[in-house]
Amino acid sequence: MTKRTRTILFYICVFLFLLVTPLVILYSQGYRIDLNSPAGGKKITKTGGFFLKIEPKQAEIYINEKLIKKTDFFFGSVLIENLLPKKYDVSIKKEGYQDWEKNLEVKENLVTEAKNIVLIPKSLNFQILTEEIKDSFLAPDERKTILKKENKDGWYLTLFDLENNTESVLTEEKSLSQKKVDFSGLQWSPDSKKILLEIVIAKNQKYFVFELESPTSVSPIPIDFSGIPEKISFDSGDSQKLFFQKEGSLFEIDYKTKIISEPILTDLITYETSGNRIFGLDISGFFFTYDLANKTQEKLSIEPFSVKKDASYQIFLNLPEIFLKENNVLFKFNYNLKSFEKIFEPVKDSKFSQDRKKLMFFNDYEIWVLYLKDILVEFPKKAGDLQLISRFSEKINQAFWLTDYYLVLNFGDKIKVAEIDDRDKIQIWDLSSFKTPEIFWNQNIKELYILSEDNFYKSERLIK
Repeated sequence: MTKRTRTILFYICVFLFLLVTPLVILYSQGYRIDLNSPAGGKKITKTGGFFLKIEPKQAEIYINEKLIKKTDFFFGSVLIENLLPKKYDVSIKKEGYQDWEKNLEVKENLVTEAKNIVLIPKSLNFQILTEEIKDSFLAPDERKTILKKENKDGWYLTLFDLENNTESVLTEEKSLSQKKVDFSGLQWSPDSKKILLEIVIAKNQKYFVFELESPTSVSPIPIDFSGIPEKISFDSGDSQKLFFQKEGSLFEIDYKTKIISEPILTDLITYETSGNRIFGLDISGFFFTYDLANKTQEKLSIEPFSVKKDASYQIFLNLPEIFLKENNVLFKFNYNLKSFEKIFEPVKDSKFSQDRKKLMFFNDYEIWVLYLKDILVEFPKKAGDLQLISRFSEKINQAFWLTDYYLVLNFGDKIKVAEIDDRDKIQIWDLSSFKTPEIFWNQNIKELYILSEDNFYKSERLIK
């Protein structure tokens, strides 16, 4: 090889090095040539990607109908990189589950996230736990429930352990009185260790506390409120005590010593407790808080709320957020204006999400979500945003949170699951069908409980 040839080859190599090296560097940094740029022609652009986290694990990811990856075995997540900035049809599939599908946009130098995907089973298996059930009362700890049953001797209550699927009789109608006993109501203490039973005997309202630490030796403890209270609630700090409202005054009773306090508050319409604080609405329409420890009262509103004589009122706390429901109208307390402002009507029921960042509420045909905190990732929302999930032609019977991003809905005999991610579309899937079901969701073990036709059913684990 001549010197001239070697020189020419050297300069060619230098030229190729200078040409290729920047391209390799740009490629390694995520730059690509977009042959179909929206602006027309070719364009060098920085790529983006998708980060997906899915339950259950080992799901298949399709981009524009092409299988790209499976989620990993340990975390159920996947990162798909080097995608040109544009919209993609993303499908997630797994055998035995319904498909999740969305048209999602990848932006330059950004990763589009969907980290809370739950695939819904095509068929959810249920087993009958027990029969002859008329009602169920799930404990706050979701580890047990009180079941109301009936037989030829009348009604009776059982304590059902949901973790071990064991059942024990708690009390029977005939053990409470020789006369006819009508079941009136039941509520749990916040620590799930006691229940308050309300019954009617010969038109007289009666109250009993059951201590459930030793359910095999439970004896009802009668309570005399010296009349019929308008509202009763366990003291969240000491479940041996109960608050009760009577004739506009609030009292506290120790059910063991039978001692009733002097009036704690007067001229009261309704109240709600949180730790050592009581939040109340008085007959003048002023909203206030009362410190039980220091026995001090602070007025929170500067203008009175317009109280209606025959309306029913209920306070909901998700501190610092405070909500008031007047019949079927929902209000939220505005700390800046120091007054309640109307959120929506009509409202049948409402539920806070587990992360306490959202409030779901519904009426007969609509489901809405109110965002209480800023959501900065995935599908961003600002505190105060109101999102319509869907309108339906069938009447909604029940709605509650499955996760912080999914809802369970009941219409007639149908049970469905809806997401709240409104990018592209909100997806709704069929889950199961029971005749006029009453549905309970156990967040601890991720299982559904269904009361239908006097049978109490338990699903397989819904979220793996």
